[in-house]
Amino acid sequence: MQRAWFVTGTDTGVGKTLVSAALLMALARTGRHVVGMKPVASGCNATPPGLRSADAEALRVAGNVAADYEDINPYALAAPTAPHLAAEAAGVQIDIAAIRAHYARLAARADDVVVEGIGGWLVPINRTQTMADVVRVLNLPVILVVGMRLGCLNHALLTQRSIAASGCRLMAWVANEVDGDAPEGYVEALTDRLESPCLGIIPAGPSVAMAAARLDLCVLDR
Repeated sequence: MQRAWFVTGTDTGVGKTLVSAALLMALARTGRHVVGMKPVASGCNATPPGLRSADAEALRVAGNVAADYEDINPYALAAPTAPHLAAEAAGVQIDIAAIRAHYARLAARADDVVVEGIGGWLVPINRTQTMADVVRVLNLPVILVVGMRLGCLNHALLTQRSIAASGCRLMAWVANEVDGDAPEGYVEALTDRLESPCLGIIPAGPSVAMAAARLDLCVLDR
């Protein structure tokens, strides 16, 4: 059975790439053929083959299915800013139909596809659409990465509400202790209030392998 998920976050810098790579590694350890995708990335580095995203490269390394970089990261943008602004600066129009075509090529090669977003749930990708529109078109369940810091309860609950309003399904969430131990009582508060199970609690500063060991893959079968 072919499966796929979209990984979003309560904000930028909350650990979406770590969780996405960890999920790929954990799934690969079960014998699945897995590949990651970063449809849009800004702040990419100039390399001899072209612009490359460190996040997309991390997903490529964590997966075990060979794929063209252009399928893993169709829109690699140089400017380190919001994707719609980076695209405008590059003279590029981000097109969801093109993203869907690249996704289909990856899905044809793998058992599981992990698609990592950029920024938060409603980050704009062009003048009229957001990453939420990408998720809706690809029809993917959502995994929410919560950066466990002051303010994250509000951010997580607002994101949950926005995901539902977008017509998408929040399947699971991950507590990522980005600043050290989570504030006291926060994991319990989110467990009580989020309408999906916790996929894992990741301590600050882990390797991808350590983070992978913290994920309960049984949650994805519910």
